[in-house]
Amino acid sequence: MWNIPNLLTMFRLLLIPVFIFCFYSGWEYYRFWAALVFCLAAITDALDGYLARKLEQSTPFGAFLDPVADKVMVAVALVVLAIHEQSLWFSIPAIIIISREIAISALREWMAEIGKRANVAVSSLGKYKTIAQMLALIGLIWQPQFALLAWFTPVGYAMLYLATVLTLWSMYQYLTAAWHDLSQQ
Repeated sequence: MWNIPNLLTMFRLLLIPVFIFCFYSGWEYYRFWAALVFCLAAITDALDGYLARKLEQSTPFGAFLDPVADKVMVAVALVVLAIHEQSLWFSIPAIIIISREIAISALREWMAEIGKRANVAVSSLGKYKTIAQMLALIGLIWQPQFALLAWFTPVGYAMLYLATVLTLWSMYQYLTAAWHDLSQQ
């Protein structure tokens, strides 16, 4: 249970309060520090899965905890930003992304109960969605005030909307894959 991939996942969970603290610290460059913590969490998300496969250290505990850590980190960042931004243009994508995560998690749990979890396993589209979310959130958390990096924020918003489209598209794919079972029960 305490292998390198699982320790990275646990570390990502521990980064959540650090991220929140940095964002609300009031320090100079607080958004940079919060974005750096979030970026570190995103790297551990990619690294733990890679290492679990490469080192053949996949465990049931890791399979459970990794998506939880990922979804909680993203949801916390979306909520913190939604509170801070107080913008309809941010809140709507945040609500869509968080709602989709809850719905697909419930769908996967239900499909596992009927022995068909593989029908809604993580797809490559889901991975692209996660990458777009992470990049969007890093840019939107940081929002650098330096003229040279002013493009970060508009690119962050563009990536947020791309992530929202991928979120809806992947949800459609998962629901389509499960529709026969959903409509029969």
